[in-house]
Amino acid sequence: MKIPFNKPYMTGKEHVYITEAYTNGMLAGDGPFTKKCHEWLEKNTGAKKALLTHSCTAALEMAAMLLDIEPGDEVIMPSYTFVSTANAFALRGAVPVFVDIRPDTLNLDEKLIEGAITSKTKAIVPVHYAGVGCEMDTIMAIANQHHLAVVEDAAQGLMSSYKGRPLGSIGNMGTLSFHETKNIISGEGGALLVNDPKLVSQAEIIREKGTDRSRFFRGAVDKYTWQSIGSSFLPGELIAAFLWAQLEDAKGITERRLAIWHEYHQMLAPLEAKGILRRPIIPDDCQQNGHLYYILLNPKMDRQKVLADFKDAQIMAPFHYIPLHSSPAGMQLGRAHGSMKVTDAVSEQLLRLPLWYSISKEEQERVVAVLAKL
Repeated sequence: MKIPFNKPYMTGKEHVYITEAYTNGMLAGDGPFTKKCHEWLEKNTGAKKALLTHSCTAALEMAAMLLDIEPGDEVIMPSYTFVSTANAFALRGAVPVFVDIRPDTLNLDEKLIEGAITSKTKAIVPVHYAGVGCEMDTIMAIANQHHLAVVEDAAQGLMSSYKGRPLGSIGNMGTLSFHETKNIISGEGGALLVNDPKLVSQAEIIREKGTDRSRFFRGAVDKYTWQSIGSSFLPGELIAAFLWAQLEDAKGITERRLAIWHEYHQMLAPLEAKGILRRPIIPDDCQQNGHLYYILLNPKMDRQKVLADFKDAQIMAPFHYIPLHSSPAGMQLGRAHGSMKVTDAVSEQLLRLPLWYSISKEEQERVVAVLAKL
């Protein structure tokens, strides 16, 4: 029996709500289900405004436009992240400035941020890796001192918090992903959380092709017109209907994933004690969401051999990321600030273990058994 890395979970209500949207005859964006999703996100994150997008990438691109990022601006971020974090700002002509990560959480090392700030720095983009919060108090203090914006890349962070504050709700803006590999899904999808009230109106305009169409539908204006640059960032109502079924069950989904995460954590403790691997480290002031269980292999281990062992056992256990600072586009469009030794080491040692809502304890035991033979 093969064990995949991920199996998208569906609550059973998705097709009911999709049928309802079909019956309503409203299939474009910002219909009744989109409104429900917006209200849920605002209530559960505290964001001033939540706006569904067709991906987290789109939400990041909106954030770059809202900050009026221009050619030559610099944006500080980790190199150990998905390409969208950098791409969204590079598309506006900005230079991604890569800073190393912490060895414990694999998040942006807040102690290195100030050294990377120059007169061209416009924003800081912390990435909450594996749904574990960055050290946001320090990051926000640095940003405020240097008059910089903060965009939280919380693609993996819905239902996680830092010191009781939902991830994505702390910076000027936050971005979420509902890709099928995430905890709460819509196939493809995302959201922009706008926490700065001054950005709300412009965010709506950018999302609606640069028009004030949202104000028109609220009755605030008698016609809508082109106001600024923008694009079509809305998902269709069928996507929102699917997502609404997931959001309704977000608490239960999170509890189940956390139970699986803790099962792995307990099973792997003896292997960590033997020095075979290192388990994830969760700071006391961070509540995570069970999104991802990774291990860091002992540097003396041959990861390619471990990957081959998993393949022989018909288990999908991939690694990620190829660091952006050493990628072709990263070297061309961005620059690294200082040593990237933690990023480089982690990228060669990390493995992600299969984790989805219905994975069984027996399947988890099969995964751990491969590692126990190392």
